Amino acid sequence: MPSPSTSPTSPQPYGMASAGYRLPDATRLGAVHLQVADLGRSVAYYSDVIGLRVVHAVSGVAELAAYDDDRRLVVLHERRGAAPVPPQGRLGLFHVAILLPDRPSLGRFLAHLAEIGEAPGMSDHYVSEAIYLTDPDGLGLEIYVDRPRVQWAHQQRQLSMATVALDVRAVIAAGDGAAWHGAPAGTTIGHVHLHVGDLAGASSFYHEMLGMDRMVWEYPGALFLAAGGYHHHVGTNTWARHAESARADEAHLMEWTIEVPVLADVEAVAASAVAHHVSVVRDGAAIVLRDPWGTTVRIRADSDHASARAASPAH
Repeated sequence: MPSPSTSPTSPQPYGMASAGYRLPDATRLGAVHLQVADLGRSVAYYSDVIGLRVVHAVSGVAELAAYDDDRRLVVLHERRGAAPVPPQGRLGLFHVAILLPDRPSLGRFLAHLAEIGEAPGMSDHYVSEAIYLTDPDGLGLEIYVDRPRVQWAHQQRQLSMATVALDVRAVIAAGDGAAWHGAPAGTTIGHVHLHVGDLAGASSFYHEMLGMDRMVWEYPGALFLAAGGYHHHVGTNTWARHAESARADEAHLMEWTIEVPVLADVEAVAASAVAHHVSVVRDGAAIVLRDPWGTTVRIRADSDHASARAASPAH
């Protein structure tokens, strides 16, 4: 088995690394699994509004990807009659964030929403520009694009992030008037944002045990964490801290996926979990963990990384 991937050879100018295990730089996110009440209704929404396409479907389950890219992004699981997310929210999902590859794509997507009569929320976060929607079951979605990393500012090792008005005209203009034909190749799951009960517990699980760097820790009621210098792979907030965890009979995030380069990285996460008294469930070569509020995260080796590693002359 290959050895675990190494941490950065030179320190990043921002972020707070875990004192123990640290996820490798090449970490990225895989598919998110969502429970919905009506599969046909949800497939129509994620296709017609969000711009994903069904690449595989079996009874009660549909796997969705971008166009010209078969990498699974969203997997919808039907539970007929599942209750929608209540207005006050639940501990668990705040939103799933789908990352587009460039600003012109975001401009075309925003123009598309205007054409079909959708009225999204919109924000500029300094490191990214984002559009917010809610699916038919009340599950939150963010469609966004990153600014180049060289434009990210930081102070005292903390990335500068905020929520300010989006320059809508400039974003739409970036689309050059071209039509939106669905999420383009290169679209990924950029991050997940979770409601948690407290930030100390979130830091213990996602920073100290899982090994993500703390990236932003003074945003009101929130903590943002990531691997490899990204602004965040997971956001956590206490804005619904008095709510209950999502119930099995409700629409909710069933699990999200962290993909590490090699199997040895999966085992390194498992060892860190055991050391922190976090239960580890084995599922083939993957492991499954649950945060203190019941949100499930799967850790698996990314076959694309593994293939590239095997093809390298050094291996």
